Amino acid sequence: MNNLIAQLPTIGITLGDPAGIGPEVVVKSLATHLSLSKRLYNPLVIGSKYIFDQAIRAYAPQLNSLALSDEKNISSLKWEENTIPVFAIETPGIQNIIVGESRSEAGHASVKSIEKAAYLANSGLVNAISTAPINKESVALAGYTELGHQEMLSRIAKVDKIATMLMAGKLRVVHLTTHVPFRDAYKYVTKERILSHIQLTDLSFKKWGVKNPRIGVAALNPHGGDGGLFGSEESNEIQPAIDSAIQEGINVKGPIPADSIFLRGAEGEFDAVLALYHDQGHISVKMHDFHKSTSINLGLPFIRTSVDHGTAFDIAGKGIASSTSMEEALQIAAMLALGQGFH
Repeated sequence: MNNLIAQLPTIGITLGDPAGIGPEVVVKSLATHLSLSKRLYNPLVIGSKYIFDQAIRAYAPQLNSLALSDEKNISSLKWEENTIPVFAIETPGIQNIIVGESRSEAGHASVKSIEKAAYLANSGLVNAISTAPINKESVALAGYTELGHQEMLSRIAKVDKIATMLMAGKLRVVHLTTHVPFRDAYKYVTKERILSHIQLTDLSFKKWGVKNPRIGVAALNPHGGDGGLFGSEESNEIQPAIDSAIQEGINVKGPIPADSIFLRGAEGEFDAVLALYHDQGHISVKMHDFHKSTSINLGLPFIRTSVDHGTAFDIAGKGIASSTSMEEALQIAAMLALGQGFH
């Protein structure tokens, strides 16, 4: 059994903002999925051991933590059922953080954990990373200009082409834009950008073991523009991008009106759907299955999954946060690391 456990992928797990629900959902997830006979991965928590131990005492006292500070010791870890190794990162003011409040100390702790996790993944010291939610206000208060995981990870990995995919069950939605104001989103609906995202989606799914990914592209305007009556983006930008992708041998269809394509994706017609702006994709996934929705980055040289929810300051520290999304994120990271694709 121990030899088999040692062969499982190691997942680096960040705690997110220590003032939010991240530590709680991480601890609850680990308490649920660490049976030696059923586990798919070996966990390495990356962050404050002080914060993690607080969460253990509150939500899973059957667990223990083991401090780790030297990267050289990761490969020789002895995995045990109820002991969680923690790559300890204790940042200034970590013990003074107030649950449910935005603070620079919390933002600083969040970023340092993400940077270390990305470094370990980029160096091959962990096989994938799963991240708990951070708070953008706290990150900004700490003086950082990169407010989201994706921006930080792309910088550390030195990649330019990167995208966010949300998924719940068979519905997997790649986003053409994420944190762009709605009034500006249409400016990003260009042939070049759409084609780039189709190519990235095709390449990523093939890397994950899907031989001929089926990709659907959503329309931007009502009824797909209705022949130009409700907009010209479909004919001027989206269709030309799809035609170019088809000429490259990519299995892609569209543009398909947004009021039907996501249902078709959820029913299994497509391996991935390309949404053209933030809420077009987010609403479809979260309405389909809010609690099991997770996020995956396309374009990184390593696997990164994440919960699909925020820090939930309003319920932080109350012990009522659901760990379902974190559990899904960890399981998906493990399956991708094992080369088993999506469940």
